Amino acid sequence: MTDLSPHLRQATPVVAERGEGVYLYGTDGRRYLDFTAGIGVTSTGHCHPRVVAAAQEQVAKLIHGQYTTVLHEPLGRLTAKLGEVLPEGLDSLFFVNSGSEAVEAAMRLARQATKRPNIVVCHGGFHGRTVAAASMTTSNTKVRTGFGPLMGGVVITPFPNAFHYGWDEETATRFALREFDYILQTVSDPEDTAAIIVEPVLGEGGYVPATEGFLKGLRERADRHGILLILDEIQTGVGRTGRFWGHDHFGVRPDILITAKGLASGFPLSGIAASQELMRKARPGSQGGTYGGNAVACAAAIATLEVVQDEGLVANAAAMGARLRAGLEKVAADHPGIGDVRGLGLMLASEFVTAEGEPDPETAARVHRAAVDEGMLLLTCGPWNNVVRMIPALVVAEDQIDEALRAWTAAVAVGTSAQ
Repeated sequence: MTDLSPHLRQATPVVAERGEGVYLYGTDGRRYLDFTAGIGVTSTGHCHPRVVAAAQEQVAKLIHGQYTTVLHEPLGRLTAKLGEVLPEGLDSLFFVNSGSEAVEAAMRLARQATKRPNIVVCHGGFHGRTVAAASMTTSNTKVRTGFGPLMGGVVITPFPNAFHYGWDEETATRFALREFDYILQTVSDPEDTAAIIVEPVLGEGGYVPATEGFLKGLRERADRHGILLILDEIQTGVGRTGRFWGHDHFGVRPDILITAKGLASGFPLSGIAASQELMRKARPGSQGGTYGGNAVACAAAIATLEVVQDEGLVANAAAMGARLRAGLEKVAADHPGIGDVRGLGLMLASEFVTAEGEPDPETAARVHRAAVDEGMLLLTCGPWNNVVRMIPALVVAEDQIDEALRAWTAAVAVGTSAQ
């Protein structure tokens, strides 16, 4: 018999039969509160009626119109729709399928536009699993190990992870910017540095928000040295953090923005945005792909953006995120094994540590398993997998937040009592 690869290990034992809103229904007959959202993908919830209708209508008209062969109407409509929410000046788009592809497209554009070889990445960042994207990923060695040599020209700079260093945010920010300056003096001369790529909130690295001082400091240095600032908004974009883009919290503007995950409510679609001037500097033939900008995915993305706007989901993410965070902090106050609660909007996490302050993945795993027993699906992240994260759909309501907090309280009690 054939089977899936044994390395496709599921985070939960659930076999999903159908989904509706923030719930998944398993073949075991149980309903589960899904606070994974397909790793932040089902932004409008499972099977939102407007997204379903848009996809069904498009399937009946045109499934695939390969966009370097012919254009199709959903691609033009999506391009215009994204123009309403993209940062000022980012008026040119290139669509692909996955986050990794979009990251590599951004990297390729940066190198071709600047004619410089090096890319600076932040320690703890996750940018994908393809060779180039994995070469830029430092959230965990599992993504990088066993298939080297990796792509050259990647330089790693610290991220202002205050909890990791045991500092306050101001100290962590000063350190990270000082080390970035040091790297430009000792490892990658500005004349060799094409871009720096950074997540506004570390994703797989532990749900650690950047700081305003750090991102503004990078923006100033990028402008000074002719380096491009690439913001990886794959997980933080489309309202996830309580602002439409994660970088909106910090008052900076990217030269290249990467988007995916929540853009199409579960259909494979990603892209990069840049100015027309910058995008023209890509080499002819360097942008393309068989499935990029698929017509059905574009129709789903248009519907997603309309739902986000019409239902006020960005504001809902901010309000429900504040409610959820308050509850998580209350639980943490009663359990010293939770060393930190952090995140932005509906992108929140609790980090488990031992009495000595060391990472505690065992307790995190027990809590994670106990949450399933309580009818709630979660994910772990962080270098040691000791961080439990919550990323519900943006449609989540107050009663569902309260339901989640009841389940979380019970799961933490079970998971920590086994110590």
